[in-house]
Amino acid sequence: MECRVLSIQSHVVRGYVGNKSATFPLQVLGFEVDSINSVQFSNHTGYAHWKGQVLTAEELNVLYEGIKLNNVNHYDYILTGYTRDTSFLETVVDIVQELKRLNPKLVYVCDPVMGDQGSMYVPENILPVYRDQVVAVADILTPNQFEAELLTGRTISTEKDALDVMELLHQMGPDTVVLTSTDLTSPHGDQFLVALGSQKMVRTDGSKSTQKIRIEMPKVDAVFVGTGDLFTAMLLAWSHHHPNDLKAACEKTVSVLHHVIKRTITYANEMAGPGKRPNPAQLELRMVQSKKDIEDPDIVVEATIL
Repeated sequence: MECRVLSIQSHVVRGYVGNKSATFPLQVLGFEVDSINSVQFSNHTGYAHWKGQVLTAEELNVLYEGIKLNNVNHYDYILTGYTRDTSFLETVVDIVQELKRLNPKLVYVCDPVMGDQGSMYVPENILPVYRDQVVAVADILTPNQFEAELLTGRTISTEKDALDVMELLHQMGPDTVVLTSTDLTSPHGDQFLVALGSQKMVRTDGSKSTQKIRIEMPKVDAVFVGTGDLFTAMLLAWSHHHPNDLKAACEKTVSVLHHVIKRTITYANEMAGPGKRPNPAQLELRMVQSKKDIEDPDIVVEATIL
């Protein structure tokens, strides 16, 4: 059966972020992807210069109306990432609710992009929209530690805190929660980044169970843009292939990221030359070159079941 994703994210002419980071990998894995570009920029905002346009809530509605009038608004997944505008986000919620009425099995995968390392890079008035409206309709949620803390009003200092926060997020709506990055110390030392996941499942006999996992990724000394968008897209894809096995889905997701980042940093360092730090253009993800790794990643990390 054909599997169709509606992806509402940013678009850049040059490079890989938002829809550019999500579409190709999903297509390679066999998904049909319908993209709505929440912004169209020349490049990501980490460059010295960028130009472009922002889609308004009204314009989003117009695009959705067109899809609807042709009766092609049937989706298996919705994927959303970065947005700065509360009315745009509220319109996304309306669209999700309507599409879920048309297909009750639809899965909404949401990356609630708000900030990192203790500071917000979206307006503060977007938090209540995520917390009170978006999370309630999400099925898979991929916040980082800071975003999970914002959504729950709790602080994470230990792994137990993180598990409690994921449980609170489950109660707010989504059956699958992955904390894509945390400040927790890895048992393997400070060269590793710790991510945690929790998935609620209903067994065939009707009883409920929860799978909780920890996954550790080697840190890389560079700033990449678009990796979060790639992570969420790959989690969508591998969760589709492993619907009741968060461990397998996360291992494949993180392995894809590992291969793409490794290829990117190798290329960037070559381009920059000895002793020089690569620039944003050189650090654009090597996505096309990683096609085989996206399709069939060598598993380089193993998740621990908690």
